[in-house]
Amino acid sequence: MNDYSKILKTIQKFETIIIHRHVRPDPDALGSQVGLQKLLQYNYPSKRILVTGIDEPSLGWLSKMDEVKEEDYQGALVIVTDTANKERIDDQRYLLGAQLIKIDHHPNDEPYGDIVWVDTTASSCSEMIARFAFDHDLEVTPEIAFLLYAGILGDTGRFLYPSTTAKTFDVAGRLRQYDFDFAGLSRRMDSMDYRIAKLTGYVYDHLEVDQNGAARVILSQETLAAYQVTDADTSAIVPAPGRIDAVQTWAVFVEQKDGSYRVRLRSKVVPINTIAKGHGGGGHPLASGANSYSLAENDAIYQEIQEVVANAVK
Repeated sequence: MNDYSKILKTIQKFETIIIHRHVRPDPDALGSQVGLQKLLQYNYPSKRILVTGIDEPSLGWLSKMDEVKEEDYQGALVIVTDTANKERIDDQRYLLGAQLIKIDHHPNDEPYGDIVWVDTTASSCSEMIARFAFDHDLEVTPEIAFLLYAGILGDTGRFLYPSTTAKTFDVAGRLRQYDFDFAGLSRRMDSMDYRIAKLTGYVYDHLEVDQNGAARVILSQETLAAYQVTDADTSAIVPAPGRIDAVQTWAVFVEQKDGSYRVRLRSKVVPINTIAKGHGGGGHPLASGANSYSLAENDAIYQEIQEVVANAVK
């Protein structure tokens, strides 16, 4: 059950607060995590606020993690942002604290935490953190606004995705009033490394699309090595198939070093999160992630996508 009202009071009680987010972070994971850290540091300078997780090199320009020791959790408040299920929390020491808060915008399929604030109508967790700041009259700095705006841009596809609402624009407009390099941020979010540009060409050349607009592409370890990209780098090409007018729903299968596949599912209209749940994943109706452990399972996932798209066009 959502308990928005208790969060600030709980934060005020603790001297040490450690903030987690999900593995393989995207701009919203880091924007909400570090945006919340900076927000609390600025408004409660006597408190010790730490962020933990593995640094993502491709997003090093956005933020860096702290060195958090096990003893730091003694008597600490732990907050997890932008993470639907416990398995995906980066740094599994999150249970070592005295109290746990979950703040998220994904469907609450796996409730956890002593206090839970889940808002599936929010475009992003960064939008939620910004609303939290504004609703409680907490002071926001240009740095905080930059981080939260970046998170919103990331999870809305620069306001392209259906999760973008009037509320999203209202929050973004309030953040935009702060003096940060808006144009520089927008360019950074829209630019890509030359390696990624070449990989995007590979995606278009090898994309399989059926008559109803169900599409897929498989990126093997051999392909990743040939283009000198990492699994994390491939997140930049996930929206690419959706730019094709004939494509309605698509999956990007990225082979991992152990031979399994990370599956990124996207759709313009037809919900695909139930497919993700059936393969060890989950997420939003139109943007989900799953896992596959063989080429045969890749085929099964693609067949499921083809079926839901075919049923939708009948």
